[in-house]
Amino acid sequence: QVQLVESGGGLVQPGGSLRLSCAASGIIVSSYAIGWYRQAPGNQREFIATITSGGSRNYADSVKGRFTISRDNALNTVYLQMNSLKPEDTAVYYCKGTGWGRTYWGQGTQVTVSS
Repeated sequence: QVQLVESGGGLVQPGGSLRLSCAASGIIVSSYAIGWYRQAPGNQREFIATITSGGSRNYADSVKGRFTISRDNALNTVYLQMNSLKPEDTAVYYCKGTGWGRTYWGQGTQVTVSS
Protein backbone atom coordinates (compact mmCIF):
# COMPACT_ATOMS: atom_id res chain seq x y z
CA GLN A 1 0.00 0.00 0.00
CA VAL A 2 1.35 3.39 -1.00
CA GLN A 3 1.38 6.21 1.53
CA LEU A 4 2.67 9.76 1.30
CA VAL A 5 2.70 11.46 4.68
CA GLU A 6 3.29 15.19 4.93
CA SER A 7 4.53 16.84 8.10
CA GLY A 8 6.19 20.03 9.26
CA GLY A 9 3.36 22.48 8.84
CA GLY A 10 2.37 24.99 11.47
CA LEU A 11 2.00 28.64 12.33
CA VAL A 12 4.85 30.97 11.39
CA GLN A 13 5.27 34.73 11.27
CA PRO A 14 5.76 36.55 7.96
CA GLY A 15 9.38 36.31 6.91
CA GLY A 16 9.84 33.04 8.74
CA SER A 17 10.75 29.58 7.51
CA LEU A 18 9.34 26.07 7.60
CA ARG A 19 10.49 22.77 6.20
CA LEU A 20 7.84 20.34 5.04
CA SER A 21 8.51 16.63 4.70
CA CYS A 22 6.83 14.06 2.48
CA ALA A 23 7.70 10.60 3.72
CA ALA A 24 6.85 7.82 1.30
CA SER A 25 6.15 4.14 1.79
CA GLY A 26 5.24 1.66 -0.90
CA ILE A 27 7.08 3.62 -3.57
CA ILE A 28 10.67 4.69 -4.05
CA VAL A 29 10.70 8.47 -4.34
CA SER A 30 13.76 8.47 -6.59
CA SER A 31 11.75 6.51 -9.17
CA TYR A 32 8.86 8.98 -9.19
CA ALA A 33 8.25 12.63 -9.86
CA ILE A 34 7.33 14.08 -6.49
CA GLY A 35 5.56 17.40 -6.41
CA TRP A 36 4.30 19.84 -3.82
CA TYR A 37 0.94 21.54 -4.25
CA ARG A 38 -1.12 23.82 -2.06
CA GLN A 39 -4.74 24.78 -1.68
CA ALA A 40 -6.03 27.83 0.12
CA PRO A 41 -9.70 28.12 1.16
CA GLY A 42 -11.85 28.96 -1.84
CA ASN A 43 -8.99 28.38 -4.28
CA GLN A 44 -8.03 25.57 -6.58
CA ARG A 45 -5.08 23.37 -5.75
CA GLU A 46 -1.98 24.87 -7.32
CA PHE A 47 1.43 23.56 -8.28
CA ILE A 48 4.37 24.69 -6.17
CA ALA A 49 7.41 22.59 -7.00
CA THR A 50 8.46 19.25 -8.37
CA ILE A 51 11.54 17.05 -8.47
CA THR A 52 11.78 14.39 -11.15
CA SER A 53 13.29 10.94 -10.85
CA GLY A 54 16.37 12.37 -12.57
CA GLY A 55 16.64 15.15 -10.01
CA SER A 56 15.42 18.04 -12.15
CA ARG A 57 13.57 20.72 -10.22
CA ASN A 58 10.83 23.07 -11.30
CA TYR A 59 9.06 25.82 -9.35
CA ALA A 60 6.02 28.01 -9.63
CA ASP A 61 6.91 31.65 -10.23
CA SER A 62 5.21 32.61 -6.97
CA VAL A 63 7.75 30.66 -4.90
CA LYS A 64 10.87 30.76 -7.06
CA GLY A 65 13.84 31.97 -5.03
CA ARG A 66 12.05 31.35 -1.72
CA PHE A 67 11.22 27.64 -1.75
CA THR A 68 13.56 24.72 -2.40
CA ILE A 69 12.58 21.13 -3.09
CA SER A 70 15.01 18.36 -2.24
CA ARG A 71 15.11 14.62 -1.81
CA ASP A 72 16.78 12.22 0.60
CA ASN A 73 16.90 8.83 -1.10
CA ALA A 74 18.11 7.05 2.03
CA LEU A 75 15.08 8.27 3.99
CA ASN A 76 12.74 7.97 0.98
CA THR A 77 11.58 11.49 1.77
CA VAL A 78 11.10 14.70 -0.20
CA TYR A 79 11.36 18.08 1.48
CA LEU A 80 10.11 21.57 0.77
CA GLN A 81 12.19 24.27 2.44
CA MET A 82 10.13 27.44 2.60
CA ASN A 83 11.84 30.74 3.39
CA SER A 84 10.64 34.34 3.45
CA LEU A 85 7.10 33.17 4.01
CA LYS A 86 4.23 35.51 3.24
CA PRO A 87 0.62 35.52 4.44
CA GLU A 88 -0.45 34.51 0.93
CA ASP A 89 1.51 31.26 1.38
CA THR A 90 -1.13 30.17 3.88
CA ALA A 91 -2.68 26.94 2.61
CA VAL A 92 -2.84 23.19 3.03
CA TYR A 93 0.26 21.74 1.40
CA TYR A 94 0.11 18.35 -0.33
CA CYS A 95 2.72 16.12 -1.90
CA LYS A 96 2.00 14.07 -4.98
CA GLY A 97 3.85 11.13 -6.44
CA THR A 98 3.54 10.43 -10.16
CA GLY A 99 5.01 7.53 -12.05
CA TRP A 100 4.42 4.22 -13.76
CA GLY A 101 0.98 5.46 -14.82
CA ARG A 102 -0.18 6.14 -11.28
CA THR A 103 -0.68 9.16 -9.04
CA TYR A 104 -0.68 9.25 -5.26
CA TRP A 105 -1.55 12.11 -2.91
CA GLY A 106 -0.80 12.71 0.72
CA GLN A 107 -3.32 13.96 3.23
CA GLY A 108 -1.86 17.45 3.50
CA THR A 109 -0.34 19.64 6.18
CA GLN A 110 -1.56 23.10 7.16
CA VAL A 111 0.75 26.09 6.85
CA THR A 112 -0.42 29.37 8.33
CA VAL A 113 1.61 32.55 7.92
CA SER A 114 0.37 35.23 10.27
CA SER A 115 1.59 37.72 12.82
